[in-house]
Amino acid sequence: MVTEPPAAKVATGEKPLVLVVDDEYGPRESIAFTLSTEFTVETSDRAADALKKVSGKPFSLVVMDIRMPEMDGIRALEELRKIDPHVSVIMLTGYGTLHTAQQAMVVGANQYLRKPPDIAELLEAARKQAAATAVRRHQAKINRDAVEMNSALKREIEQKEPQVWQARASVELVHDLNNPLTVVIGYATLLVDEARAVSATDPDRGRRLLEYANLVEKAAEYCHHLSENWRQASKQAAEFALIDLVKIAREVQSVVFFGSVAISFTGLEAAPVRGSKFELMRVFQNIFKNSLEAGATQLTVSLARAGERIEMTVVDNGAGMDPDRMRKALKGGFTSKESGTGLGLSICRHLLGTHGATMALESNIGQGSIVRMVFPAAS
Repeated sequence: MVTEPPAAKVATGEKPLVLVVDDEYGPRESIAFTLSTEFTVETSDRAADALKKVSGKPFSLVVMDIRMPEMDGIRALEELRKIDPHVSVIMLTGYGTLHTAQQAMVVGANQYLRKPPDIAELLEAARKQAAATAVRRHQAKINRDAVEMNSALKREIEQKEPQVWQARASVELVHDLNNPLTVVIGYATLLVDEARAVSATDPDRGRRLLEYANLVEKAAEYCHHLSENWRQASKQAAEFALIDLVKIAREVQSVVFFGSVAISFTGLEAAPVRGSKFELMRVFQNIFKNSLEAGATQLTVSLARAGERIEMTVVDNGAGMDPDRMRKALKGGFTSKESGTGLGLSICRHLLGTHGATMALESNIGQGSIVRMVFPAAS
């Protein structure tokens, strides 16, 4: 069972907290001394003691030796992940083969270094992984807040039946904003960390800073459109323009899903239709998210043209659904997720309908799902 460590309360200018775990005094103190210039460092000579410390404090980074008595680093890492799934862990390996380090990555390590580590390499890895911990903690908080908001809205729907559709629309807004807002928070944190690190002209850092800024800008634009579209929903329909389905789907992959390698594309390199870019982004966001949350590790987006129609097919290798659950999912109001609203696919059907497009769903338990969308091609 995963338990959350105490919430971090970091004062302005306070150094990130790092734990160094090694049964050998010399290497342990050497690493601690090296990191102490930029971090607040604690040490442990046994894995059991380290786990107690992780239970009581929100560490930004744990640096741990693989080879230790009583409990080795691999076993300790497995136990640590039950306590804190967000903290970054760097494993140190001074013996054995590459297989040992790879095993550590499988059970939850974020990076491994040869022991003894190069000072410059150690500092750079510590900075990077501590910043990544901060991003994950921010995202976890945003997700918890979204779950609480969804629960509150569900209760309101049950209590206020006469206003049920207005309440459902509010849930829809939260549903659509959840992913892009998480991205805004994550990349904004990275952007701040990079900005603090840039003290002189550095082309490589500058490039990364610009990349993060562009992604934050796109995600923020998406959020702004969703909220504005909600405000104007009762007044006017979305304006349609010539758009490219491939470009929009790839932008969703990049902005909403951090460029996930689980999502791949085949077929047409461009698929022009007339429609609303941001409304179709909502459709693709919901479909991709449903597949990934159903356990899919591979999601293939295929586009093909047949006469005056463009067919977009999304195939995943997730858990799949039986016919009854599939019908309920398409109708709306059904979800198997604790924090879900059950509105995802019904939102997609509505938005696709306004584009003159159709959607069909095929699914089998244990065999994944297929979503087929057919659009009128732009003339």
